[in-house]
Amino acid sequence: MSFPRSVTRPVLALAGAGVLALAWGGSAVAAQQGSTTVEPAGAAFSASLEGEAVFEAGPMTVTCTVSETGPGDGNNLVPEEPDNHNPEGAVGGPINAPGFEDCETDVPLVDVEVDVADAVWDMSMQHGETSVGTMHVPAAGIVVTTSGLSSCTATVSPDAPVGIEGTWANGDTASTLAFDTTAPVEIEGGIACPDDSEAGFAASYTVVNADAPDTPITVGP
Repeated sequence: MSFPRSVTRPVLALAGAGVLALAWGGSAVAAQQGSTTVEPAGAAFSASLEGEAVFEAGPMTVTCTVSETGPGDGNNLVPEEPDNHNPEGAVGGPINAPGFEDCETDVPLVDVEVDVADAVWDMSMQHGETSVGTMHVPAAGIVVTTSGLSSCTATVSPDAPVGIEGTWANGDTASTLAFDTTAPVEIEGGIACPDDSEAGFAASYTVVNADAPDTPITVGP
């Protein structure tokens, strides 16, 4: 489903985007098991959207140009040693829910409001041939409501938490976490609303070491 230009924070658990939060102490990606180390130990990190975050359900598309998460309240921290290393799986922990702003829909005369649950979010990182970051969105963590010519409510995974996987790439000064995936969604409203049970999410985030910006956050064995 699609959503337009009025967006309120707290936003987004979808992607579900996807999106983006990053901290450590969670479960391993089911398809990969093996040693993971996140460095530097103890560093705080922030993640900011590159370009646009795109949500799709049925014929509607919503794009947002601002999305970010940063450290605070003990979240968005790489674990201290030795907890930043797991010889048998992922490294993870709590993150602050991302916000999504400056959003528009591709449908004329349709406005959008996106609310993100103020609940426990976390991110786990798994090293592999392709390293994976999984954002764990709480149940009903993202709710998107459109109004105008199309009045619909889309709730991401309303009954249970859901893991949204993205691809992690280490960088020289900043790393990236890119999502191109789907999440379960329940859509309610009139006959103009999509009847999809999944919504697409695509977004890429730049992840920066908030304590020492020239030293990247990296995922290795």
